[in-house]
This record gives sequence, C-alpha cells and structure tokens, in this order.
Amino acid sequence: MPAPLAVPGMANPAPIPFNKPYLHGRELVYIAEAVASGKISGDGLFTQRCHAFFEQRYGFHKALMTTSCTDALELAALLLDIREGDEVIVPSFTFVSTANAFALRGARIVFADSEAHNPNLDVSRVEALITPRTRAIVPVHYAGMACDMDPLLELCARHGIALVEDAAQAIDSFYKGRALGGIGSLGAFSFHETKNVIAGEGGLLAINDPALVARAEILREKGTNRSAFFRGEIDKYGWVDVGSSFLPSDIVSAYLYAQLEVLDQIQLRRKALWQRYWDQLAGVLPHHGVEVPYVPRWATNNGHLFYVVCRSLEHRDTVIAALRQAGIHAVFHYQSLHSSAYFHDRHDGRALPHCDRFANCLVRLPMYVEMSDAQCDRVCEALLDVLRQH
Repeated sequence: MPAPLAVPGMANPAPIPFNKPYLHGRELVYIAEAVASGKISGDGLFTQRCHAFFEQRYGFHKALMTTSCTDALELAALLLDIREGDEVIVPSFTFVSTANAFALRGARIVFADSEAHNPNLDVSRVEALITPRTRAIVPVHYAGMACDMDPLLELCARHGIALVEDAAQAIDSFYKGRALGGIGSLGAFSFHETKNVIAGEGGLLAINDPALVARAEILREKGTNRSAFFRGEIDKYGWVDVGSSFLPSDIVSAYLYAQLEVLDQIQLRRKALWQRYWDQLAGVLPHHGVEVPYVPRWATNNGHLFYVVCRSLEHRDTVIAALRQAGIHAVFHYQSLHSSAYFHDRHDGRALPHCDRFANCLVRLPMYVEMSDAQCDRVCEALLDVLRQH
C-alpha cells in the first residue's frame, strides 16, 4: 500500500486498516483455562458454553460449533443428502463457500440475481428457478441484513425444499424479530477475524429442525455416534454413517466465548460507527451518483459493514486507489460466481445484471470495534474529497 500523501507542516496520519481483529482481554485467560483443563480437542468446556449461549440467546434448537462457516455449510449439504443431479439455488453475489459446499456433493448450482437496490438475492425471481430437482435454497444475509424470509419459507414449504441460511455476516441480526440463522431448517455462521465476534477462524451450524439433530452430531463426528457415547447414552461407539471432522479445537471456542461475553458491547460500538458513517454520507453521496446501504423494513442492522456503491467499475477503482493514497484501506467485495473461471461454462447463460453491478461497483469502508470516531470522520472526509474530484 502506498504511503499516505504528505501534508506540508503536518505529520502523516496513521493508516486506517479495513479491519482489525478485536481482543477484549478474557480470550487469553480462557485459552489458558482450556489448556490447563487437559481437554483442548473438540467439544470441550468452552465449546459447550458457546453452544449454550447460542441456543439460549437466539432460540436455536441445537447449535454445533464447526471449524469455519464453510464447514458448517458442508455439514448442511451432507445432512440434507445433497447428491449428484440435485439443484441448489444460491445468490451469485456471495463468497464461493455458499455454492462450493453443495457443488462438492455433486449438485448443480443455480445462481440467482441480487435485488436492484440490495445485494441480497431477489426473492421475487426465485420461484422461476425451481424445478423438480431443486433440493435447497440458500439465501445470504449480506452485511447482516435479512433477506425477505417469509416468501422464501412459503416457497420452500409449497415445493418441499430445504431452506439453509448463510448467516456468515448476520450474528445478532433479526428478521421481523426472529434471529437470522434460526428461521430456515439450518443456519451457518462465521467467526472469521473480519466478523462481529471472532475466533480467528471458526463457524457454527444452527439446527432448527429437531429431526436433523441426531444425524448432524454423527456427521460432525466423522460418521460415528461418538457424541452419544460421551453423554453415556451408549456403551461404545462406531462408524454408523458418512461424515467428516467438523469439530474445532476448544482453544478456538475459548477465544470465541470471551467475545460472546461482551457481544452487546461489541454490537453497541459497531452500530455507533455504522450510524456515524450514515449520518455523514447518506445525505451527500447520492448527489455524486453513489449509493449507501439499503436497510429493508423487515431487517435490523447489526453493524457488520458499511458499503457504498460507485457509478462504475472504473469509478470504484478510482475511489479505492484515492483512499489508499490517503492512508485508508477500503476494499471491494465478491465477484460474480456465475461468471467465475470455474463456473462460467456451467452457467445457464442468464444475465444477472444486479449481481454484476454490485460486484463491479461496491466498496466496503473500514469498520472495526477499536476504530475511533475521529478515524471514521477521516474516512468520510477523504471519501467526500475523492467524490468532489471524481
């Protein structure tokens, strides 16, 4: 990254990173406790505490920690018995894991476009993509803001299709009062270092259909009934199904649990920063042809990220480069999966213009718990300076 532009007579301000992993302080204490316990493999004390937190706070029927959100999605695909020839509907504007988890099982991925004013998938166009082979729909709650879930629930019920929420960015966010990740049959979360609460890596599968719980435990434990054995429900365990090793170390859960203890504090700060961006930019950016986030009436905002949508790909690149020259690390986001190197020959040829526009034009601004008000103001000032010139 180039050095910030020098200002005569002033020291150059410190660069503002896009993200900074948050360390509250108890994380290292709990990691030491996990090590001292002699049990640092999966499903130790802190993993159990994390499970209880999610089940009690958000009403998930069963919560299972995984090594990543990718693993949670792959576990979901296994749990639904997705097989070759099945079809799964996924937004094209998302991280590759959303689609890859189901492609690994042999499914044909059917990509859906975004809404015109929101990166989330356009629910009104989903039914036209359903065929007799459709097995699941996987909405992604982009920026922690809910897709319109009621129409998706109705579609899935009418067609006998599973609804799997990719809630990677959606911790502590809600749809009409219901916790995201707790609405579909399954919900997948991420605790990557860029998320609101973190464990470096790490994920969670929320299981909201009680009929799926027993098998989920088996698949997560390499296809064995080992979890039931450790609860004393059986006198020995063995190989009873397919599966893989989806359990994170208890050290990962120890770090996460310390974050969960201060979740409200984290959320308060992130939402305040989001609102500070909004207050300074929402009334001005549209005059420069630049859009600010759209918050649907049914959704809450969990302060995960603040984005702007530039006028074109060239304009986006100009804005990012100029901000970097000012010592501010802003970044673009997903590239359209339907036109990716891997998938473009497999796509059915439909144009997905809204997805492409967000892929080409969206810019994410710095956002992290320890970001100061002054740093937020500096980003806003720099962005407005760039837009006045370009």
